[in-house]
Amino acid sequence: MGNLPNIRQGGLRMLAFGVSVRRILDRVYVGCGVIAALFLIAILSLIVLQMLARWTGEVFPGAPDYAGYSMAAASFFAFAHALGRGAHIRVSMVLNLVGPRTRRAMETWCFSIAAALGWYFSYFAVKATYWSWKFNDVSQGQDATPLWIPQTAMVLGSTVFAIALTDNLIHVIFSGRHRIETEAVE
Repeated sequence: MGNLPNIRQGGLRMLAFGVSVRRILDRVYVGCGVIAALFLIAILSLIVLQMLARWTGEVFPGAPDYAGYSMAAASFFAFAHALGRGAHIRVSMVLNLVGPRTRRAMETWCFSIAAALGWYFSYFAVKATYWSWKFNDVSQGQDATPLWIPQTAMVLGSTVFAIALTDNLIHVIFSGRHRIETEAVE
């Protein structure tokens, strides 16, 4: 019984650690959403600049390529934030028909598969980016941008998305509920 206060104190430290990790992850997800929004603004700016260049008879080489890179970056950075906000498509008709224990098992299975696929994609995104850097691979457009630069957004976005899926998996395992906010009726 003499160790009981030490056990409680250790538990409180672990709880405080968990709360701080939760805050950091939530900030990372929101930060990725902000970065995605900034890339959408970059797309708009590139399109407007390209239109102005055409009207004035100037050439803006590589603008469509940069807009494409920005679109890919916006998509990948938005994945984790969109997951937390319930913007991804989730088919929950079956989940609504089963009991809480079966629902928990099914959500654990689904998040396990999703997290595994997320980490699989992230691994190969890192690998592809590394080889693009190693071979000094450049785009085929007028800009000749080293491909590892736009691919880095894919690596960061897919890794944060895999972390978000794993975060939800751990939350389902320990609490029985995912962390996806939803405004729609399930």
